Amino acid sequence: METTHTALVVENLTKQFDHFTAVDNVTFAVRRGEIFGLLGPNGAGKTTTIRVLLGLLRPSSGKAAVLGYDVVKQAESIRKRVGYVSQKFSLYSDLTAAENFNFYGGVYGVPPRTLAERRGMLFGIVGLSGQEPERVSNLAGGSRQRLALACALAHQPEFLFLDEPTAGVDPISRRALWDLVYALAESGTSILVTTHYMDEAENCHRLAFIYQGRIVAEGTPSDMKSRQMPAQVVEIDCDQIDAALTALRASGFFDEVALYGSVIHAIGPQAGERLSQTVELLRSRQIAIRTAEVILPSLEDVFIARLRSEDQR
Repeated sequence: METTHTALVVENLTKQFDHFTAVDNVTFAVRRGEIFGLLGPNGAGKTTTIRVLLGLLRPSSGKAAVLGYDVVKQAESIRKRVGYVSQKFSLYSDLTAAENFNFYGGVYGVPPRTLAERRGMLFGIVGLSGQEPERVSNLAGGSRQRLALACALAHQPEFLFLDEPTAGVDPISRRALWDLVYALAESGTSILVTTHYMDEAENCHRLAFIYQGRIVAEGTPSDMKSRQMPAQVVEIDCDQIDAALTALRASGFFDEVALYGSVIHAIGPQAGERLSQTVELLRSRQIAIRTAEVILPSLEDVFIARLRSEDQR
């Protein structure tokens, strides 16, 4: 497996639990200094994939290497060089922020004389300066995740695994966390992040859609929207939104009709060819149309269309 310019290589990776296949023949790679997003609904196989890559689960077949180390044969070498922020808070609520950091730093083998200096630096970076004596149970959700990130960075890892790091976090803290992720990538840290937030997926350099354990699309966000959409999108800005949604869904013109902010997105393989019929239909229901046009799909449009396409196989 070539690792000169890649931090992570996954080839035909499969993980089965009895008769259930959680990860199904997955192949992808993460370049050094890249933010790679693994986007999928709950139960798609994101967390299982990460646990295999961390050496916590043994793959049923296939192979993978993190920083050049085999996930089966050299798992301990991997764990010394990576950081991991899980989707659930992994902190000790009865300890202070500083005590949590010191504990994780000790687990990673950071010398005691180095911990205080590194803690001060990282707490400043994540915006927790002055909160060292605060018990974790008293911290807000966003502060807890930023502390978890600081703990994961205690040993200065080359690769960072972030498993839905902003789940349950307020929008301001989400933005702050992503600013930190960008800064880490610019400094050379390679990052694999799982999420089901479409706006976060847009922040990734490249990403893959995973569904029912399989990779169903991969590329940059712009490539996903311009080349990997199996349908067209008609965007409709009109009044009487509820009536318009009901009429369009009953028409059978489209595979998917959904509210996207304050406008309607109607999706289908020949959606553009249905534009005039759509306008005529809505006007016949006395629904005033401000605009109706074929647009470049959003990442959410692509995601929904790809998953619908998989379900219809």
